[in-house]
Amino acid sequence: MTLPTLIQDYRNKVVESRLKKFYSTFNQAIELAEVEFGDRRYWYSRVSGVDLDDDGNPIESTAKIDVWFQKHFSQFLVYKKKILNNGSVFYYLQDGSAMQFGTTDKMTESHVITFYPGDPEKCTDIKDYGVCKFYFIFMPYPSTPDEMADKENYKYHIGKGLEPCKYAWDGTREHLYSLCNSTTGGNKYCTALIQYDNWTISKDYPHKVRY
Repeated sequence: MTLPTLIQDYRNKVVESRLKKFYSTFNQAIELAEVEFGDRRYWYSRVSGVDLDDDGNPIESTAKIDVWFQKHFSQFLVYKKKILNNGSVFYYLQDGSAMQFGTTDKMTESHVITFYPGDPEKCTDIKDYGVCKFYFIFMPYPSTPDEMADKENYKYHIGKGLEPCKYAWDGTREHLYSLCNSTTGGNKYCTALIQYDNWTISKDYPHKVRY
């Protein structure tokens, strides 16, 4: 095997391991939070935003996602954090990975979680989904009229724990692969493709992952 192949194989293993660990750890945290706070449908909340001080810097105690996260998850996940001016919060985990409520390409919301197997600052392009950042959804209940009207397409998310994006998925690997290989935003489905393949990056995976 050539050196570039060996390096990529190592990157694949790191990303696979950290993705699987994050999925398991976050869902365990949801279960522990339910023991503490009851059914997730009652303490889950869609929140966003932060207040800024006179110099335009975020006031930590007012970041709505962080306040919600601190109450329900902080005792179950170990991290350090960074709050941005739009209210987005990055949580850095012990293994060198990180997570963010919301995405970098739209208003931050607590039902979308972006996972970074490495440094988020090295993974800022929207095209990096499926490469160095991976898309998850946490939707205990549909909380907007559009989601209520679209429950069938959200059937893999509503009432579930943390899951890779499977919106309107037809249940086949071929569909996930086609979306992951798309150049029009479908790479947010790449996380589901890796999960479908038992949290492994298959030989036909359409991107070179990094962290």
